[in-house]
Amino acid sequence: MKYIAHIDIMPQKEILDPQGKAVKLGLHNLHIDSVGDVRIGKHIRLEVEAESTDKANSIVDTACRQLLANLIMEEYTFSLEEIKA
Repeated sequence: MKYIAHIDIMPQKEILDPQGKAVKLGLHNLHIDSVGDVRIGKHIRLEVEAESTDKANSIVDTACRQLLANLIMEEYTFSLEEIKA
């Protein structure tokens, strides 16, 4: 079976986010003052082939922990969607 994994990687809440602060300042300069905190992360889309949903979850989790996310500074979440043939 094939799956699409949607992965969101964000800086941990305790870590400063200079990109987010720059965007918030830019929004303020545009007189968009109703925006609170801004955090900048990344979204990754993976196509995974696995024999089960559990195996696909395991593959994506391993990819996140070992390569895609820096667990010292970032946290991740993901969801899987089965591709219907």
